[in-house]
Amino acid sequence: MPHQVKFTPRAERHLRDLQHYIAAEAGPQTAGRYIERVIDYCLRLETFPLRGTQRDDLRAGLRVLGFERRVAIAFSVEDAVVVVHGIFYGGQDFERLWRDKS
Repeated sequence: MPHQVKFTPRAERHLRDLQHYIAAEAGPQTAGRYIERVIDYCLRLETFPLRGTQRDDLRAGLRVLGFERRVAIAFSVEDAVVVVHGIFYGGQDFERLWRDKS
């Protein structure tokens, strides 16, 4: 049975921020296409949610999955729901950002 994928407000904000950043660097069309690919990749977690690296050192149940060697996707699986908690781009230190959030 497929899982449902949900994005937290924080993850949605990360996607908007990333889109604005890429649009400024490479143009709005490139940014839009890239964000669509990131979202599509996240939505594919519905069929195989236990991918990525488990990061219980940051939060119990947290998993991190890379996308195109540029993005780290932080998520957890809670019952039949995959919750995307954050989208971290490029050289962002997502571990520090995650700890600062706690």
